Amino acid sequence: MVPPPRLPDDVRVRLGLGPAERTLAAGELKGGGWAAAVPAALLVAPAEGPVQGRPWSDVDRASFDPQHGLVTVTWVDGTAPLKVRPVDPARSRLPQVVRERVEWSVVLGEEVPLPGGRSARVAVRRSVDGTMFSQVLAGPGVDLDDPAVAPLVDAAERHARAAAGLPE
Repeated sequence: MVPPPRLPDDVRVRLGLGPAERTLAAGELKGGGWAAAVPAALLVAPAEGPVQGRPWSDVDRASFDPQHGLVTVTWVDGTAPLKVRPVDPARSRLPQVVRERVEWSVVLGEEVPLPGGRSARVAVRRSVDGTMFSQVLAGPGVDLDDPAVAPLVDAAERHARAAAGLPE
């Protein structure tokens, strides 16, 4: 069995990783560059351009399309999704570890039905140091400040925080 890819030293330096810093998974990317999952974040060093790195709690969802070897990461702030294609996804644990880290960061979540058939989501997330916090994600066309929406979302967030043992 061929071992999974290991981050080259120059890529570790580019990603800002110390020699002893733990890498959970890594993958060389089609078109050049590398992606790495570390305990705190997903890091991408494209062939050209700046390094991108975001904590797991910034990930709304992630998916893997095995037919195209594509990992797609959608962010909670609505910025453009990150799409990475490992050269050999069968050898890289990157798709699996991305899913595991996102799942680890979500302590609990619930869909909040809103007037007009819309919805929002409330989640309690965990940062790498174990600190828990709540997130509210507006669905398409949802204004969280709308007087018909805000009390419903606030109540759902209070409920989620209480369920996780967090103060209001």
